[in-house]
Amino acid sequence: MAKIKEFLQRKNIVITGRRYGIEALGAMAQGLFCSLLIGTILNTIGTQTGLAFLNTIGGFASKMSGPAMAIAIGFALQAPPMVLFSLTAVGLASNELGGAGGPLAVLLIAIVAAELGKAVSKETKVDILVTPLVTIFSGVALAALCAPAIGAAASWVGNIIMWATELQPFLMGIVVSVTVGIALTLPISSAAICAALSLTGLAGGAALAGCCANMVGFAVLSFRENRWGGLISQGLGTSMLQMGNIVKNPRIWIPAIATSAITGPIATVVFRLQQNGPAVASGMGTCGLVGPIGVYTGWTNDIATGLKIAVSATDWLALILVCFILPAVICWLIGLGCRRIGWIREGDLKL
Repeated sequence: MAKIKEFLQRKNIVITGRRYGIEALGAMAQGLFCSLLIGTILNTIGTQTGLAFLNTIGGFASKMSGPAMAIAIGFALQAPPMVLFSLTAVGLASNELGGAGGPLAVLLIAIVAAELGKAVSKETKVDILVTPLVTIFSGVALAALCAPAIGAAASWVGNIIMWATELQPFLMGIVVSVTVGIALTLPISSAAICAALSLTGLAGGAALAGCCANMVGFAVLSFRENRWGGLISQGLGTSMLQMGNIVKNPRIWIPAIATSAITGPIATVVFRLQQNGPAVASGMGTCGLVGPIGVYTGWTNDIATGLKIAVSATDWLALILVCFILPAVICWLIGLGCRRIGWIREGDLKL
């Protein structure tokens, strides 16, 4: 047992929830952002402006989502170069064979392939052959054996959530909004979770509402402490910046969570706001305005397929209210109450 522990330590194979559930998952989301999401944005701009070359670039970017995710995961696991580069094929196979649940298949299979590759890396005199062979063979073999089942399971869970949201929009609007909003602020990736579950539609709208409630909510709530820099870094960056302050005083999270519980059902019941763009956008909130762009992308796709006639003024009103105005106003008002009763003290939200 001691020898195994020593070997794993020497190979930098750290089997922990943080390494796989936070670092690898977060990196996977970045890989998705740098491929599928950017590709989707370029496609949307190209379609709206008639610039065909943007559609071409966007198409290539989107097709590389599997390799991009796998390489990002390998980078998070601190894989050596030969392993990292070999994960390209693993990501492609896992994503394609995983279908709608491809991102989850990539996450699980890339982790195994990367760790196996790290285990054999530089252990032989023919490392240039052995390391890529082990990484690619194990990864692609696992993809062939497991990716369809992993993808189907993830897709099934996502479909259950979306079905439940359609059936009980008020209750599920609260549950999805609060859960995904919390995941966004925690050091895990809400974007990767939404992508893995293919969370779109009404549930995607609820998830977007929860993310915006945390990002815009914290940005406005902490304005007196952090001013314009904090407003931009949290409102267009991430509410995760407040995680250290939350650990010190968990009650500062109450306004944002309460806001998400309010805006979630407003999105699902009042406005029937759907996020039918890429699933990863459901968990991005206002980060780089990716969430709202995802909603707009869904509108254009629905118009192109005949599911929607045009984008109405009500659509725009719903998007602006749910993503920006309501989170700012509601979170600020609840935060004001928390400040007055002493739950939030001056400086508690200082970045």
